[in-house]
Amino acid sequence: MPSKDLGVNVDGDFKPKYEVSKDKKTVVKNLKDLADKSDTVWLASDEDREGEAIAWHLFRLLKLDENKARRIVFNEITESAIKNAIENPRAIDYNLVDAQQARRVLDRIVGYELSPVLWKKIKSGLSAGRVQSVSVRLIVEKEREIKNFNTESLYRIDAEFKTNNNDSFKAKLDKTFKTKEEAESFLNNNKNPDFSVENLEKKPLKKTPSAPFTTSTLQQEASRKLYFSVSKTMTVAQRLYESGLITYMRTDSVNLSNFAKDSAKKHIISAYGNQYSSTKSCQTKSKGVQDAHEAIRPTNFSSFGDKILDNDQKRLYQLIWKRTIASQMSDAQLERTIAKIDISTSEEQFTAKGEMIKFEGFMKVYMEGKDDDSEEQEGMLPKLNVNDNLIMNEVTAIERFSRHAARYAEATLVKKLEDLGIGRPSTYASIITTVQKRGYVVKESREGVKRDFQYLILKDGQITKEGKTENTGAEKNKMFPTDIGVVVNDFLVNHFDGVLDYGFTAGVEKEFDQVAEGNKKWNDMIQNFYGDFHLKVEDVIGNVEKSTGERLVGEDPVSGKNVYVRI
Repeated sequence: MPSKDLGVNVDGDFKPKYEVSKDKKTVVKNLKDLADKSDTVWLASDEDREGEAIAWHLFRLLKLDENKARRIVFNEITESAIKNAIENPRAIDYNLVDAQQARRVLDRIVGYELSPVLWKKIKSGLSAGRVQSVSVRLIVEKEREIKNFNTESLYRIDAEFKTNNNDSFKAKLDKTFKTKEEAESFLNNNKNPDFSVENLEKKPLKKTPSAPFTTSTLQQEASRKLYFSVSKTMTVAQRLYESGLITYMRTDSVNLSNFAKDSAKKHIISAYGNQYSSTKSCQTKSKGVQDAHEAIRPTNFSSFGDKILDNDQKRLYQLIWKRTIASQMSDAQLERTIAKIDISTSEEQFTAKGEMIKFEGFMKVYMEGKDDDSEEQEGMLPKLNVNDNLIMNEVTAIERFSRHAARYAEATLVKKLEDLGIGRPSTYASIITTVQKRGYVVKESREGVKRDFQYLILKDGQITKEGKTENTGAEKNKMFPTDIGVVVNDFLVNHFDGVLDYGFTAGVEKEFDQVAEGNKKWNDMIQNFYGDFHLKVEDVIGNVEKSTGERLVGEDPVSGKNVYVRI
């Protein structure tokens, strides 16, 4: 579509205007020359809306004859899949083409009509978009939630016990205390009690491997484990794909071809043994998944990537290899033990928890990372029996503070967008890059602040008190809204809340699905949206005052007057 004007017939049928990009004219000419010389032209673009639109554009641009063109589709690059596609060509699916055009035109209208409003009402050079503006809104609202959060403190009681065999383990009191005085009173009342195991509960646990990678889960896991940015992950994955080492890296599907599952099974049995193999078919749960490609996987399971010279490529390849292999391995079998410990001088109890691996299964190869590393890992417990007497090493009462929700990192923002049904696998990296380039969001690390906390220790019948200091609020590579990002977001939410509403995007996706299924005309969908939206744009341009984005920064020490910062 043209870059200098809207390129949509908003006064008629909303058909978009298309032109060949200057840098692609030679490509189109070469394709046309080849097509003219050929008996058959195979249109083998992806089996999704964008792929169908590409096939349609080529059909029109190259002026292909209906009898000459063959539309074929396959979602895995295997010999059987490609042969099957060639044996079963089909016509271009115009419903899919229309659904792609509906998305393209809607996004074009929103961006090209909202951006001039921002130029007039805030400042020139700003931009808005259906997806980028919602992404900024998520970050701004998260920041406000954090700013409005009131931290509360409480005292957690931990104990370290020793068995008669001299094995040590830790346990937590089932109750917390609001004040230092309450915690100290508990320690004073329980200086020299007897401790015994009152109950032991053992539960079998099963852990199932994660599905193979999609674009978004690869971005998230590469962020957690390799500390890659979303754009870096996509760049490195592109290199691996171009080298023939992995399948296509833009996919929303967790499916593996039968060829891939068979190859993985052979490798698992050969490397680990038959008991570790468990072929699985994964189902994609997200809405709107088009399954145009397999999940991201190695093309050759016998290669662990040791010979890849580029270190970033090697690390990402090995992450993909492990995840894919693990997805076809047996569940891990664990046993979880919960021990309840009686205190002779109190009605309260301590609880100790531990896990024991009975059969490691897929955990031999891979475990998925977590975004929140604040969870304490459960360790192993020593051998315990009901009524066992325990020796107390020490009991501590530590002041702990409630924590606000975590700010978005690039990977967690991608997960949130995916959960809300906003954007597509191929757009996440560009969305995150765009909001930073526009100056609406910054990704940075910030040092925390020092905070004092109280620490009480009961040992050998004596209580000692200590004041300690910890660093709190430190952030690493998190997304923060800028002043201009907050001003633009607030302006758009105030005046165009319908477009920036999270539910609007989900509703639009359902309408795209209806178009793709042939149950709705794409022009009607755009018409229904455009009428009220355009009137709102004109109303805001004509009647809303310019926003200065005024913010109070303090008071002038000489005059006592307030000092404001404005755009």
